[in-house]
Amino acid sequence: MSTTIGDVKAAQSAQGDHDRIYRNDGNAPLVALIDRPVRSVLDVGCGAGDNASLIRARFPDCEIHGVTRSVGEAEVAKAHMTSCGVWDIEGDIPGAVASARFDVILFSHVLEHLRDPRTVLRNFSRLLRSDGMVLIAVPNVVSWAMRWEFARGRFEYQEEGILDDTHLRFFTFFTADRYLLFGNPGLQLVSKAVTGSVPLWWLRRYLLPKKCSEWIDMLGCRLWPNLFGGQIMLKIVGAPKDHRQ
Repeated sequence: MSTTIGDVKAAQSAQGDHDRIYRNDGNAPLVALIDRPVRSVLDVGCGAGDNASLIRARFPDCEIHGVTRSVGEAEVAKAHMTSCGVWDIEGDIPGAVASARFDVILFSHVLEHLRDPRTVLRNFSRLLRSDGMVLIAVPNVVSWAMRWEFARGRFEYQEEGILDDTHLRFFTFFTADRYLLFGNPGLQLVSKAVTGSVPLWWLRRYLLPKKCSEWIDMLGCRLWPNLFGGQIMLKIVGAPKDHRQ
C-alpha cells in the first residue's frame, strides 16, 4: 500500500495546547504488542514520532503514517514517518485517510484527551484491514500514587502526567475496555495489561538486583493491576464487516 496523508491539514486553533509538542522515549510495551510483521501503521495522536521510531526499528519496511493537531509536532514527527497529517481526529476523517487501510492503528495516551473517545475509536476502526489490530494505552487514574494524592485531598491539573490539563476522560483497569467497547460491537478485546511499579522502587534499585526489582513490579502489576498499574494497554481486533477490505 502506498498512502500519503501528510498533505491533509485542518485549520489550526489559536489555543496553546494545539501547539504543544509531546516528546518521550516512545511506548515500548505498547509497540511490543505488535506480534507479527506489519505493512502499514496509523499512529493517531502521534506526538513527535517517538512510537514511530520504535516501530521503524522493528519493521524497517513498514509505512507509518501519523495524525496530530499540532503543526510543530507534525514537522518533528515526519523524520520518523512516511507522512504526517494535521487535523482534528474528532471531526470527519479526510478522504485521503478514509480510503486507506492499515494493519495497526495506534492510540498511545490519546483517547483520554477526547470528548467522545468511543466514537473516535469506532470511526478509525473502519480503517483496519480484516486482520488488523487497534492498540490503545490510557493512564490509570486510581494507581497507588494517585490514590495517595487523592487521600491528601489533592486533585490539581498539571502540564503532563495522569492529571494533564488537557485530559477530559479518566480510566481504570476495570473500566477502560468496558467504556471504550460499549457501543462498538464490531470490536473485540484480545488482551488487557498494565505497566507500572510497586512503591519504594527508588529504594529497591539500590538494595536489590535489577531483575529482582523488576520481578516485584511485574508481580504487583499482575496481581493488583488497578493498584500498581500506571498505564492500561488494550489490544483490540475486528471492525464492522461492511467496512473491511
